[in-house]
Amino acid sequence: MTGRAIIVTGTDTNVGKTVFSAALVQALGGAYWKPIQCGLAPPLDSERVAALAAAGGGRIVPEAYRLQLPRSPHFAAEQEGVTIDPEQLSLPPSDLPLIVEGAGGALVPITRRLLFADLFALWQAPAIVVARTRLGTISHSLMTIEALRARGVPLLGVAFVGDPEEDSEATIAEIGQVKRLGRLPVLHQVDAVSLGAAFAAHFRTDDFIR
Repeated sequence: MTGRAIIVTGTDTNVGKTVFSAALVQALGGAYWKPIQCGLAPPLDSERVAALAAAGGGRIVPEAYRLQLPRSPHFAAEQEGVTIDPEQLSLPPSDLPLIVEGAGGALVPITRRLLFADLFALWQAPAIVVARTRLGTISHSLMTIEALRARGVPLLGVAFVGDPEEDSEATIAEIGQVKRLGRLPVLHQVDAVSLGAAFAAHFRTDDFIR
């Protein structure tokens, strides 16, 4: 696992990518990197992961870009007079498994010529699609899987977040021909202990190690 990167992307914004990333960082003893942070109201995603994964000691890699506006990176950068250079978005070296979280869904634009899915294809690291379980998830999930596959992004599987929806979860895995990694339930109290226990109960760590 040393130095291996795993991408965490999603079907949309606010689907639970950051919480899932924190659970994965904790489970693998890994490091975390969010290449572009849009919106600087505390806590930042990196700060949430540090707390929820109990990840200190330099395991949080600084963002390549921090933008004030909580909008798509391409728009926030343009409004703030920032030029996002794709050369600054290469995967950073890490002695630990590196969990890399994208912003929003897989097709969020970084610039007007580069989407996150395009960047993932350049990295050629395996990606996990985080998906809600509620109504609408089948279409959103299958479209995300299709968009990533069309670009040659290796897929590790789908991780669901929310209340159980057996048919939706099974349908996505079957039609999308992708591994169903597990489901992170809704937690009434989210902290490092409860998140770690929930991940251990609903996922197999071996599925993320190969």
